[in-house]
Amino acid sequence: MRHDKVGSVMTADVVRAEYGTPFKEVARLLADHRISGLPVVDEDDKVIGVVSETDLMLHRAATPDPYEPDHHARLAGLIPGARRQAAKNNARTAGGLMTAPPVTVHADDTVVQAARTMARKHVDRLPVLDEEDRLVGIVTRGDLLRGFLRPDEEIRREVIDEVLVRSLWLAPRGVEVSVTEGVVTLTGGMERKSETEIAVAMTRRIDGVVDVVADLTYRLDDAHLRPDDRAPRGVTEDWLRRL
Repeated sequence: MRHDKVGSVMTADVVRAEYGTPFKEVARLLADHRISGLPVVDEDDKVIGVVSETDLMLHRAATPDPYEPDHHARLAGLIPGARRQAAKNNARTAGGLMTAPPVTVHADDTVVQAARTMARKHVDRLPVLDEEDRLVGIVTRGDLLRGFLRPDEEIRREVIDEVLVRSLWLAPRGVEVSVTEGVVTLTGGMERKSETEIAVAMTRRIDGVVDVVADLTYRLDDAHLRPDDRAPRGVTEDWLRRL
């Protein structure tokens, strides 16, 4: 089953900074390339942190206000994490500004894995690493959303070929598949209930699928059977364990 790898959608020409890159140079890189963040690398091209526009704005916002009472600054020292933030506020280089450790993905990770990482960590871009953990690219939310631009007919062919025929060993015309704006509708009858569950679960994981509407019937409710007795061994056996 097709799952685009991060390496196929990432940008390989990465704007980056080093630990000692001056503050103003970081700001210039972000402005000139119209990006909201960039990775910070060491001498071995390994990512040690990420600097974002937010980091620069927080630095700017921390500039002392001549009309603000001094006790505000003293109270800030009592807040957990305030010392670390104060150090970032006074930073003059990318190494001081950056957020570490960085959130990254590998080029061989799937687009789905990268999307989950972004959602879980609340980030908009991820440095992409090779098998030796060196920087090889950058992937953004926009890059990951390209999968939803797949044509409906291409998605339909994959559902039939990869899910129904290759994985479930069904006749191509055994289940009707239609796709409209990324929404897949499965209509027809199957032998076992477990097969309908597998068909829906596998279809949902295809790149470009927005949702799955299942109008599937089954002859045998095998929910009470052991996994070994419910379906043929192979791909379907592995999917039963995940359901």
